[in-house]
Amino acid sequence: MPKVRRENLPPALLQHLLDRIQERKITARQLMELARWLDGEPEVPQGEWYKRFSGMTVCGDGELIKTFLLPGKNPKGMRID
Repeated sequence: MPKVRRENLPPALLQHLLDRIQERKITARQLMELARWLDGEPEVPQGEWYKRFSGMTVCGDGELIKTFLLPGKNPKGMRID
């Protein structure tokens, strides 16, 4: 299984993620929770997946994080812990 990629993201994807952080008012505390999870070099499935955090859901596809959702939005893919 792939690990979440943290470096060398496609520029358009990085900009998309930054835009979603700003638009959805993702807090520094939430980003720190995400960073701690990423520090563990988590393995994720091929295809679509999601992980719930306090106040947000991170959605990805394979090794890439694709977007952030707020509570009440339905993610696609396999839920990971």
